[in-house]
Amino acid sequence: MVAIGGIAGLAVGLAAVYGIGALKRNVADAACAPAVELAQRLSSLARGEVAAFAVADQPLRLPDLTFRDARGMERHLADWRGRTVLLNLWATWCVPCRKEMPALDSLEGRLGGPAFEVVAVNIDTRDADKPRAWLKEVGVARLGYYADTSAKVFQDLKMTGRAAGMPTTVLVDPAGCEIGTLAGPAEWASEDAVRLVTAALQH
Repeated sequence: MVAIGGIAGLAVGLAAVYGIGALKRNVADAACAPAVELAQRLSSLARGEVAAFAVADQPLRLPDLTFRDARGMERHLADWRGRTVLLNLWATWCVPCRKEMPALDSLEGRLGGPAFEVVAVNIDTRDADKPRAWLKEVGVARLGYYADTSAKVFQDLKMTGRAAGMPTTVLVDPAGCEIGTLAGPAEWASEDAVRLVTAALQH
C-alpha cells in the first residue's frame, strides 16, 4: 500500500509539473498567436527579392538573446519590446552577410524609427575591431552596432530551429514573437522587402 501510494504520489507530482509546463507553453503560444495571424496576411508579399521569407505558421516566442551595443553595454532582445525588429546575424567571414549589410543599412534609413529597427548583430569571435572597421569602410552608418563575440546568439537561435547557417534574419513582432524567418541573404533595400516590412508595421 505504501509503495502504491508512493507511485500514485509521484504520478500526481509529475502530472502537476508537466501540467504547469504545458500551461506555460500555452500562455506563450496564446501571446504569439497574433504574430502568426499577421504572418499569414504577409505571405503573399514574400516574393521577388524576399521570396525566401518563410512566414511563421506556429506561435514562437524567441529566446531573450543577449549581446552588446557599441558602448559595450549588455543588451537583450526584450529591450525592443513594443517595437518590430528585423534581427540579423552577420559576420565579416560570411561573404553573403557582408554583401547584404548595405541593404540592411538602407532599410533602416528608410523605415527605422520608434516603431521599427534593424538590429544587426555581428558574431565575429576573433578580432572585435574588424567588423567596426569594415562597416565604416563600406559606409554603413544608420545601423546601430551590436555584437556577440561568443556567437551564443547564433546557437540560441539554432536551438529554436531558426538558424541553420549565415546570414540569418528573423522578423520579430513587438511582443518578441516570430513573424517570419529568412535563411540566407536578401536584398533588403528592394521594394519587395520594403513592402513586406511596411505591411508588418501596419498590423
